[in-house]
Amino acid sequence: MDDPVVHQYMVKIIGEDGVAILGRLPAGEIVDEVVSADTGMDINVIRKTLFKLYENRLASYRRERNPETGWLTYHWSLHLDNLYERLDIEFARLLKNISERLEFETSNVFYTCKNNCARFLFEVAAETDFICPVCCEELFYQDNGGLVQRLSDRITEMEATIRK
Repeated sequence: MDDPVVHQYMVKIIGEDGVAILGRLPAGEIVDEVVSADTGMDINVIRKTLFKLYENRLASYRRERNPETGWLTYHWSLHLDNLYERLDIEFARLLKNISERLEFETSNVFYTCKNNCARFLFEVAAETDFICPVCCEELFYQDNGGLVQRLSDRITEMEATIRK
């Protein structure tokens, strides 16, 4: 995981411990108990990591029941070839969320009190006669121009990345 974007995405999904585990997993199909015994790593952390990878479609498993004990053994396969597809999906979701936030910020007028208890839409501020319902201080117009500019800049950066 030399790519910092990939590394950060994996940290988001499975955490630093999970990334460390991922780096120590052998190639091919694995069994969590065997990996734990071979590496000395905690079985629960290994299982948690594998299930998080499964939830994000980066791993799959098959179950095998021991006929003598009835216990299930999970055989895991990693599908890290799906990683860039998952990153593209995450990137698109993030771009959509930022775009929606920009639309919300540019379409509304906000008010807040001097204590910054909360941000209120104009409609809510007007209903409370421009008095904060939390601390009873007067509500003042909040200029969100800086936030709008940062969101707009971020969208431009992300769209430029897509074009590359």
